[in-house]
Amino acid sequence: MPIWVLWLIAAAALGIAEVYTLTLALGLLAVAALIAGIVGAVGMGFAVQAAAFVIASAAGLLVVRPIAKRHMRQPPPLRSGTDRLVGQSAVVVDEVTGEDGRVKLSGEEWSARCIDEDTVIPPGTRVDVMEIEGATAVVYPREALP
Repeated sequence: MPIWVLWLIAAAALGIAEVYTLTLALGLLAVAALIAGIVGAVGMGFAVQAAAFVIASAAGLLVVRPIAKRHMRQPPPLRSGTDRLVGQSAVVVDEVTGEDGRVKLSGEEWSARCIDEDTVIPPGTRVDVMEIEGATAVVYPREALP
């Protein structure tokens, strides 16, 4: 059996082990073994295969892994304040036009205006909040108006 096939088997085994451990190190070593296998498959000798494995392993473990771990430690961005209202649904209380109106949003009444200046949204219509400008909710009707 050629040595490059053993590299591919090692890559598969390391990849499977990475799935179960989630350390990121074994996955990077799997990629390095895959690279060494490809180098061997194109006809390079064992010394070149081993060098490719060492270089790819070092690059992955010393460069890629610290960056990936830093990104994994960051908490997901929390939307708070008015940012959390964007994308929510509201109900029109007073007719909403391109200039003014009122909606009930998260249990509170908000001043509102329609994002489309030519649209008039009647009371009772469900709308989506597209953005918040100061204390005004910019909304758009959830369904087509008659």
